[in-house]
Amino acid sequence: MELFQYPYMQRALIGALVIGLAAPALGIYLVQRKLALIGDGVGHVALTGVGAGLLLNRSPVLVAVVVATLGAIAIELVRARGRTSGDLALALLFYGGIAGGVTLVGLSDATSAKLTAYLFGSLVTISPGDLATIVVLGVVLLVTMLALRPALFAVCHDEEYARVAGLPVQALNMLLAVATAVTVTIAMQAVGVLLISALMVVPVATAQQVTRGFRSTMAAAMALGLFAAGSGVWVAANADTAPGASVVLLAIASFLVVAVAGAGWRALRRHRAHTDHPAAEPHEVVLR
Repeated sequence: MELFQYPYMQRALIGALVIGLAAPALGIYLVQRKLALIGDGVGHVALTGVGAGLLLNRSPVLVAVVVATLGAIAIELVRARGRTSGDLALALLFYGGIAGGVTLVGLSDATSAKLTAYLFGSLVTISPGDLATIVVLGVVLLVTMLALRPALFAVCHDEEYARVAGLPVQALNMLLAVATAVTVTIAMQAVGVLLISALMVVPVATAQQVTRGFRSTMAAAMALGLFAAGSGVWVAANADTAPGASVVLLAIASFLVVAVAGAGWRALRRHRAHTDHPAAEPHEVVLR
């Protein structure tokens, strides 16, 4: 715990905790819409923004916010108009984003270490200004996802029903697209553009194994994201590992523990039910 006496580690912990709360709060809607991998696609587009920022000597994070937001809006428009499937649209994000990012980074004078920091995260490089951006945008994102929960759930569960009910479906879909872009970009330095999707999805998948209602699943996913983020920073500080990778590995470990424990509990319940209510013995057949 001595490492957390240093300001840069305190900033790293606060930034990770904010993202650990905000990412699953958004991720549960993406999982509900069967768009669990959209974070990866937007992350690749954000990489193009990072490359453009490095090439133009502008803030990579701010440029990435703009580029990722435009990319997310474009993919939502394509999906809504039905001109292509969601999977194909995501594939375009993957390939176009990574190709554009690699090309622009190659044209800039950026070092491989700086690129790696955005790809896999580098919490210890978070400045006070970066932390302020993460906290402000993270809190706005979290409040929005909680305040609009009934409407967003309706849109993600059944768009036609939500449209008949009078909800602004297109506006809410755009909001989710922009929120995804913002989440990816604020998490770049904490988790990395290649790993943020895991923090959106894995806590939700873990929570779904032990909860039933949407509200309880959301609360459990946020708690698991908070645990993974805080524990990941602590492990990284003590074991000298990459913070982003440590956070994601702990989230996956939580999923495996819950999955194994759940399977064991279900097997025990089946065994007890069989013991308490054994199958009736077949009647003896008497031949005459």
